[in-house]
Amino acid sequence: MTNVAPEGYHTITPWLINREAGKLIDFLVTVFDGVELGRMEVDGVIGHAEVRIGDSVVMLFDSRPHWPATPGFLRLYVADDAEVLRRAVGQGSTVVTEPTELFFGDRVSRFRDPFGNLWWIHQRLVDVTPEQAAERLQDPTFIKAMAYVAGAELIATGPPTAPR
Repeated sequence: MTNVAPEGYHTITPWLINREAGKLIDFLVTVFDGVELGRMEVDGVIGHAEVRIGDSVVMLFDSRPHWPATPGFLRLYVADDAEVLRRAVGQGSTVVTEPTELFFGDRVSRFRDPFGNLWWIHQRLVDVTPEQAAERLQDPTFIKAMAYVAGAELIATGPPTAPR
């Protein structure tokens, strides 16, 4: 029997289409300890590339000049959210939401990378049952946290912020 997905892949694999795919690959390797699996490049244009982050693969290629910007919105679980956020900011990312513990047991932050992609970074702090999550959702601390996270502007209104 043939596997649904090739070995090392999952049933869903995100694409990041960007005008600077090579620089985005370097960003993924630096910020997320990604491993570049390969790239097909002709005359400086990346037609296909793959980077493994944790147990998942992200595929990339350079967009065509006449295509509109297509930012990705991705969520990652990481072991150390503060370190990932520190590296992201060091590589020119802009923090959208500061690390915030939410009712379902994760601390979440978001940042926009220099290429316009939005990243949700989750670190699991505690496993909660559905009953505990419902109880925590009534806690004023978590109500305030959800309001903060939900109130963030997710869509960039201008060009990506230049690296700091």
